[in-house]
Amino acid sequence: MDYRIWALLSAIFAGVTAILAKKGVDGVPANTALMVRVAFVLVFSVGLAVATKQATLGNLSKTNWAFLAASAVATWLSWLCYFRALQSGDVARVAPIDKLSFVIAMILGIVILKEKVVAKLIAGGGLIVAGVLVPLR
Repeated sequence: MDYRIWALLSAIFAGVTAILAKKGVDGVPANTALMVRVAFVLVFSVGLAVATKQATLGNLSKTNWAFLAASAVATWLSWLCYFRALQSGDVARVAPIDKLSFVIAMILGIVILKEKVVAKLIAGGGLIVAGVLVPLR
């Protein structure tokens, strides 16, 4: 399947996730909700890796482990902040700010990964920033 289809599905599920998470934090501490969410993600991830016979940890290098661990910490911090934001803010205001992750990832991809800078990418990032600012006013 083409990466664009996977990316679109990711966006759809992220949108659904925002609504489900908002309902999930209703009346419970954000950290409890985060713990439950992470536990479910772990169970589903292990199940998928085992079912597809891809649970081969021996193939991971020390570098893989280090970057995946750092990614996990960043994911956890992102989700921690996201759940806290959802507890006190409307999904329609929280979700757009969260989508600034595209612009941040784009900038980091250019600076750290030396990805190619193209005008369309910069324009898209600018439109996302503008789109985030509109509902905040």
